[in-house]
This record gives sequence, structure tokens and C-alpha cells, in this order.
Amino acid sequence: MTEPKNASAEAVADPNKPLKDLTDMQTMVSLCKRRGFIFQSSEIYGGINSCWDYGPLGIELKYAVKDAWWKNMTRQHDDVEGVDASILMHPRVWEASGHVENFTDPLVDCKKCKARHRADHLKPVKALEEKLGHLPSIEEMTKALEGANCPSCGSAGTLTPPRLFNMMFKTYMGPVADDANIVYLRPETAQGIFVNFRQVQETMRRKLPFGIAQIGKAFRNEITPGNFTFRTREFEQMEMQYFVTPGSDAAAFEKWKTERRAWHSSMGIRNSKLKFHEHGPNELAHYAKQACDIYYEFPIGWQEVEGIHNRSDYDLRRHTEFSGKSLQYTDEAANKFTPYVIETSVGCDRFVLAVLCDAYRANEDRVVMKFHPSLAPYKAAVFPLMKKDELVGPALKIYEDLRKTYKVDYDAAGSIGKRYRRHEEVGTPFCITIDYDGVADQTVTMRHRDTMAQERIPMARVQQYMEDAFKNWKME
Repeated sequence: MTEPKNASAEAVADPNKPLKDLTDMQTMVSLCKRRGFIFQSSEIYGGINSCWDYGPLGIELKYAVKDAWWKNMTRQHDDVEGVDASILMHPRVWEASGHVENFTDPLVDCKKCKARHRADHLKPVKALEEKLGHLPSIEEMTKALEGANCPSCGSAGTLTPPRLFNMMFKTYMGPVADDANIVYLRPETAQGIFVNFRQVQETMRRKLPFGIAQIGKAFRNEITPGNFTFRTREFEQMEMQYFVTPGSDAAAFEKWKTERRAWHSSMGIRNSKLKFHEHGPNELAHYAKQACDIYYEFPIGWQEVEGIHNRSDYDLRRHTEFSGKSLQYTDEAANKFTPYVIETSVGCDRFVLAVLCDAYRANEDRVVMKFHPSLAPYKAAVFPLMKKDELVGPALKIYEDLRKTYKVDYDAAGSIGKRYRRHEEVGTPFCITIDYDGVADQTVTMRHRDTMAQERIPMARVQQYMEDAFKNWKME
């Protein structure tokens, strides 16, 4: 193990010096902006609340997450098909799903400071909920909040009575903006799967059990979005609906709980940062028979990144009722029934944020993003030790060869130490340096991100070395 000749002293740091986890979200916001992961949307105009743009490295990370999920669902499971349903759907879809009636949050405003709050998040209402064992009605919330203080300005008795606020974004299809032309931006991707159940089942000749997977955008007019990309008004979901025979749903629910927890771990997320949260009877959504969330421990606390739900036959039954078209299944014994559905739903943006938070390690000398190699935006960076033709030529040759297979970076700017630090901060697993000795004996120095260990290997072995390392990678 050798340091490249003439390497800057900045390149040498103590690998045994402890690295600490992320402790606050603002540090992550700053890193993401500085290193091209995530930017504030429309920043040159002052930004727009709760909307974010993925930069060059952020989109590489997000696509890697989506690719990993898609391959897991549709390649590693031979009983799952894929679809990509339209964002705009017939408005009756959302009546059938219950979103027009039930997709609401109770909202209050402060008459003094104009701050807006969710009534069910305020202390008097939460205390009443604990006492009652269920979410209070609007009337009960109104009484509980009489004389209550505004959480923003502290004024007493200035909160308006709670009113229900539907979180679906509404727009109009066609030239006339009237009620007859109302359509909604979908608040979830699941309904696009349900309305296509029969077409997928028949065209692909599927027998139960089987699943339908989809990745797509959804939109929710959240009252209190925030915490960076954790809760936004425009987001992406990775969902799979698994259709089963009634009576087999409980076993399928447990199977998918186990499989989904294992997938999160396979993406490099530390097991100590993951846990299940089982929904009690008072927490269940209107469609759910059973529900369990996978939580990740963010700097803001334990929060949901994926939901696993037993939706019973609610969705197919409702769409049969509202459309007049049967979504029943006929088995080999000619029995007709409405399948039950087990749902796995990952918030893609939330999971990307969990990956970022989990990868972050730092001390006063260095910041290291310890991504799993399958998710790292760059798989390697290639450096000539100095900007000299005799070093640049071989370095570019290795770069051009590697980028046929991997996303890699070529960097010749600044000292070798600064280049190492830059790529530690964006999570690049390997830095490959070409120095004068390497040109003479056709070797390179491979520097490992996590350990800072360095190893001389033949130039001809670089790609095979990386393939073997990625295959056998051990996460800390």
C-alpha cells in the first residue's frame, strides 16, 4: 500500500479518527447544494416552498434507487409485472378510491400572525386523541382548541375553527374552466394499477397471486410540508400491488414485510436505523385491514419511508361499483371473487433522503458519504497526479475505458488531497491515481473511500478489480 509519489500532505488523514453521523438536516441541505445533489426549485426567483430539483449527482443517485427497486420487483420476482399509468385520470377514479371524500386534513389559521397549522398536530387535540383513543371529530377539535395558543406567535384565542382541507390538486381539462371539466393530479400511483388490473391479468395471462409495479409522480397539497425532501407537494412513489386469494392475504402480508425490510438493508441502510411500526386499530386508513410501516431514524427522528398495507378487496370492489365493470377474478374451479391486495409503497424521495442521511459521516478533517457502491453517483474517479501530458494521456485512457461500463469522473484540478476530499464528499468508492512510477511500470494506485487504504495494481486489472470489490462490498 503506497501513497502516490509527490502526493500532497492533505491526502494523508488518520483513518482511525472517528467519523460521526449526521445530526441535523440543515447540514445535509448544505452538502446537497454544494455538491450538486439537490437544489431549491426556482432559486433564482426566491424559490418555491417545498419543491426541490435534483442536480447532476442527485439524479444519478435517484435513478440508481429506482433502478434497484424496479429490478428487485420485476426481475427478481417472476410474478410481478410493470405499468406506467397516466397522471391524469377520470375524476370518478378518485370518488371510487375515497380520495374526494376522505383525503382531507383539518386546518386552522391564526387570525393574528396568519400562520397555518394542522389541527390534529396541535397539543390540545393530540391530548384529546390520547384520551378518546381515536382522532376527534371536527366539533371535538373546535372545542379542544377554544382559547388555545398559536404555536407560531403564542397568541391565545386567535385560532380559527378547524375546517377540512382536501389535499388533491385540482385542475381543468379542456378550454373551459368549469366543474364539468375538473380533473385531479393523482395523489398516489396505486389507483392507476387498480384500474388496469383486469387488462394486465388477461394480457399477461396471470394467475393469482401476482403483482403490478409502478414508479411515478404523485401530488399532494400538503398543509405543512417541510424537512427538506421528506415531505413535499410533488414527489415520486415506487409502489407494488400484489393480488391474492382472500384467506391468503395475512401470509402474503407477512412475506412482503420481511422482503421489503431486507431490500432496505441490501441498499446499505444500517439495520440499527430501521424498524417496523405496526398500525393499531385507530391508525388504519379507511381501506386497510392491516398496515405496517418501515421507519428510518432521520435527524428529525423516526419517520416512515415505506408502507406495507393489506388493502383487502376495497379498491377493486369500489372500482367495480363505480365503473360498472367487473374486476373479479375467475379461478380454475370457475369461482368468481374479488382479490385482496397487499401493497408495498416506498416514497422514492424519502428513501433517497434516508440513503443520503445514512451515508453521511464526518469529523473535523473530512466528510465521507458512505454510499453502497450500487447507489454511488460516481463509481470511480480517475486522477493524473499532475497536469502533465505523460500522466494525462494514460489517465484519460483509463477513464474512457471505465466509462463504457460505469459512471466515472475525470479530475485534474487542484492538489491530489483536495481531489480525494471532493470525491469522499460525493461518495465515490474508488479514486484511481496515475503517477510517474505507474507510467513506468503500468500500475495505478487504487484508493478506498472508506478506509483510505491504497493499493498498487496493474492498469489492465482496474475494471476487474472494481467488479470484484463491488460484488464483495461490506458495508459498515
